[in-house]
Amino acid sequence: MSPSELPGRRTLLKGALAAGALASVPGLAHAAPQDASARFRNPLVLNRADPHIQRHTDGHYYFTATAPEYDRIVLRRSRTLRGLTTADESVIWRKHPRGDMGAHIWAPELHRIDGAWYIYFAAAPAEDVWKIRIWVLENTHPDPFQGTWVEKGRIATAWDTFSLDATTFTHGGSRYLAWAQHEPGMDNNTGLFLSRMANPWTLTGPQIRLTTPEYDWETIGFKVNEGAAVIQRNGRVFMTYSASATDHNYCLGLLTADARSDLMNPASWSKSPRPVFTSNETTKQYGPGHNCFTVAEDGRTDVLVYHARQYKEINGDPLHDPNRHTRIQRLGWKADGTPDFGVPVADAPAHDARV
Repeated sequence: MSPSELPGRRTLLKGALAAGALASVPGLAHAAPQDASARFRNPLVLNRADPHIQRHTDGHYYFTATAPEYDRIVLRRSRTLRGLTTADESVIWRKHPRGDMGAHIWAPELHRIDGAWYIYFAAAPAEDVWKIRIWVLENTHPDPFQGTWVEKGRIATAWDTFSLDATTFTHGGSRYLAWAQHEPGMDNNTGLFLSRMANPWTLTGPQIRLTTPEYDWETIGFKVNEGAAVIQRNGRVFMTYSASATDHNYCLGLLTADARSDLMNPASWSKSPRPVFTSNETTKQYGPGHNCFTVAEDGRTDVLVYHARQYKEINGDPLHDPNRHTRIQRLGWKADGTPDFGVPVADAPAHDARV
């Protein structure tokens, strides 16, 4: 989600960031066999933006995303990716009628951490709908569709400013949180930040800025870096993020760090000067972004999960247009070990997932 607030003084940063939803096992890039079992149908789930899919050790895919009414957190489960299309959808939490967590329920992510389930999401008070901050739910039941979702509270960051799109991952024995936030004095909407975590709802140690919008393609409509996602392959940590307004200008950028480096050092990260995944007139997919990563049923094929619209022109505020649909496609790998995103695939009865 892109904010609609905030100015300041522009500062360029050519560093980068480490963050995201670690949805597949770190290691070498995976090449799928020629008879890859997955065939992907798009859109996967209609009217669901900011998708997050986790393949859990119980053999299920768990899906959550932003509902266009911005009023609830939903959850689906299936043993196959395709099955998420028709899987029953449960509402596991609803916004408060007043006070905190009463508006703009955005970008939930589901994570299994130390034997419990956690959902990170953004929300604002019902009376101040742009005062968006990051919140956490916890469920200790083995089945996230059962038990009780407990509100653990707001994640305290260095500033009490517009913040959203939190995601967590582990690397080198440490758990990290990455998120988007407006930094006071900066001429942007949001940059990206990183911190280690003391527990799933508490940060510890320094909180560092790793990237801020600086290139033209990051600053169309809004000056935005948000929606981080991480995949670890080939001795590197790759991080995608979304940039610009949530219309057809929305796109993915990429940051990269050596897996042996200190992820809390901005100098460890390099930033692509060009977007890696953009709208495509040929395939008629517009504004692809806010992605995550998972793996296909074969356990080897890396899968890119994202949202996009099927048309370019939008009447009014893009945030009021409900037709950002969840989509999936194979994530390829180049000879140099870096991810090959390709282009957002066209709508079709099926798309072959073979590498």
